[in-house]
Amino acid sequence: MEQYVIKGGNPLVGDVVIGGAKNAALGILAAAIMADEFVTVTNLPDVKDVNILLEAISETGAAVVRDERHTVRLNGKTIGSCVVDNSYVKKMRASYYLLGALLGKYHHAEVALPGGCNIGSRPIDLHLKGFRALGATVSIEHGMINTSADELVGNHIFLDTVSVGATINIMLAACMAEGKTVIENAAKEPHIVDVANFLNSMGANIKGAGTDKIRMTGVTSLHASEYSIIPDQIEAGTFMVAAAATRGDVLIKNVIPKHLEAISVKLMEIGATVEEFDDAIRVTSDHRLGHTQIKTLPYPGFPTDMQPQIATLLALSDGTSIVTESIFENRFKYVDELSRMGASIKVEGGNVAIIEGVEGFTGAAISAPDLRAGAALVVAALVAEGYSTVDCIHYIERGYECFEDKLAALGGYIEKIPVDDERAVQKFKLKVG
Repeated sequence: MEQYVIKGGNPLVGDVVIGGAKNAALGILAAAIMADEFVTVTNLPDVKDVNILLEAISETGAAVVRDERHTVRLNGKTIGSCVVDNSYVKKMRASYYLLGALLGKYHHAEVALPGGCNIGSRPIDLHLKGFRALGATVSIEHGMINTSADELVGNHIFLDTVSVGATINIMLAACMAEGKTVIENAAKEPHIVDVANFLNSMGANIKGAGTDKIRMTGVTSLHASEYSIIPDQIEAGTFMVAAAATRGDVLIKNVIPKHLEAISVKLMEIGATVEEFDDAIRVTSDHRLGHTQIKTLPYPGFPTDMQPQIATLLALSDGTSIVTESIFENRFKYVDELSRMGASIKVEGGNVAIIEGVEGFTGAAISAPDLRAGAALVVAALVAEGYSTVDCIHYIERGYECFEDKLAALGGYIEKIPVDDERAVQKFKLKVG
């Protein structure tokens, strides 16, 4: 077990390069095994969720060749099992994409019920509704989701609520189904578009990704392709907030500025300076920022995965801010940890946080309750007076590659050390002064 030890108070200054989008990568890797030829995926983020999924894919018998840290080649021709019961996969939400991929290709799949961050109920009812609409039978037994079909036939599928996971899973299952499939009320996130573009690069026929109506015509097979994953919108947003919170000046490279507009607008609204370039974005701040109201919404609204980070920034801002979480319940578990650092936040009704800005935080021993909240607590520690330790960083490592190294390169005082290693803590304190 490891933790971060952090000394706050140093502005982040410099350049940082953003990696590939974790959420796109998970859908793309699942899709890649639907071809019986080698598919090359580049700009792959080297994070735990991706590595666990590659492990699970390998266990099906598919060929997985990691040529470089950020490049992998996959070939589904050698798949010998449609059963995925890897104990690690049970901890990862996106394991359910293997259901759609295996069902779409082999008309049968058995995958362990997914886990992931405990940020509230994220039922897979819509995924299963989509599979049934395509002609599959679905049952849940002994902790496994079992789905099979004699044949898959395209259908008109209306999603009762916008769901990124269900949209991707139905695309995977339907891309080789007979006839036409229409997904109404589809999610519009950038990684939906990326997965659709990847499938099309392998020969699928998908139109309308990025709108609320996706139209597909089934094809008989998918072929080899080489594809580069889009930059990670949430990693970029996290560094944008970190720059503003520490009153720094950071040029964030390898981004698509349009994907970050909801974040950029809010940062500018509260007084930070945001400059956009073709494939980079610069965030600067030299003063205490102001208050605002934020409500998380499906893309292009403010992303739920950026809610803890922006709330941490607002907890340091002048005035009263209100943050409403409309996507997941139970996403304010980090509030207790921020309160230990001096934040003044009151949660009402489980989904509204009323934030009274304070002038600063003080260092504390805190624990990451989930992936994005963990990143937000690291930002808080980088601002706080004195030293902090952040435990349970395995959550953070699920979605951020070399997080502590990137922050340190920008001037942040942060190091990864073994838990309860007091000598390592003292060594860090002597080093940073």
